[in-house]
Amino acid sequence: MLAILLLSILLISSLGHAQTPASGYPNRPVKVIVPFAAGGPTDAVARLIAQKLSESLRHQFRVENQPGAGGNFGTGNAARAAADGYTLLFTSASYVVNPSLFSKVPYDPHKDFAPVTMVGDGPNVLIVNPALPAANVGELTALIKANPGKYSFASAGVGTTTHLSGELLKLALGLDLAHVPFGGSRLVLQSLIAGGPPIAFLTVAPAVSAIREGKVRALAILSKTRSSALPDIPTMEEAGLKDQEGHNFQGLLVPAGTPKPVIDLLQREVVRIAKTPDVTARLGALGLDVVANTPEQFAAQLDAEMAKWAKVINDAKLRIQ
Repeated sequence: MLAILLLSILLISSLGHAQTPASGYPNRPVKVIVPFAAGGPTDAVARLIAQKLSESLRHQFRVENQPGAGGNFGTGNAARAAADGYTLLFTSASYVVNPSLFSKVPYDPHKDFAPVTMVGDGPNVLIVNPALPAANVGELTALIKANPGKYSFASAGVGTTTHLSGELLKLALGLDLAHVPFGGSRLVLQSLIAGGPPIAFLTVAPAVSAIREGKVRALAILSKTRSSALPDIPTMEEAGLKDQEGHNFQGLLVPAGTPKPVIDLLQREVVRIAKTPDVTARLGALGLDVVANTPEQFAAQLDAEMAKWAKVINDAKLRIQ
């Protein structure tokens, strides 16, 4: 009888061990926090990946939008979540910008999260009203320098990488160019076409149609390589200016301390999903190139982007109290 009892205890123990995150994850629904409102690019990518994860891992990955404070509210909540793999953070470049932009944020980007993978990355583009007498970046900068204080540039909002891309150009060339923030890319395009600020920085996806239709003129892509969506538009470096890259990535992180087997599983699945033809095509439609890298590579990119934008923010004195 004692032998049977001991055997039962060992069996129960082994079954319990089989359900640890290393081998039994997930065994219940997973929350995916998006720190922005529904309908934006981060939300769109997160829902696409969450749907595919639900199908492959056979438990629901449920997106929960938690907008507020430029992404800080939802990111702070994710930082305080249990590190068990059942709360994930799907975020964008605000993650690396906000710690320098705001005087205080409710998370430590170096300590509170473990990177999983950067899913996709999309460059910004410099565009102008076609009536502006500047056919390239050189002509544009000459025009601005010849007319200090006359011109302004638009972006999708304060602290976005589209805003910071404009500030980076100003700092590099000493341009007297005011910033006009808008509440999103659509409003920037409407204003640019209607005769508002004649210069703008936007992410590629919302600008492609207007560029192709000739409603706005693209002068340069802010990446190391040309955009597949706009192959005829030169990069900033091709236009004669180095170190002017500006991107908006979409990536997955988990609270620090999440078991490595969980991180490894999520990374493998998301990379596999992102590289499938249908998902790659849908990301491309959002202006994103598939990255799908390792946690270590993603961590290095986060550190590099954080340092880069911190310098721009500090030099341009953009800090928000």
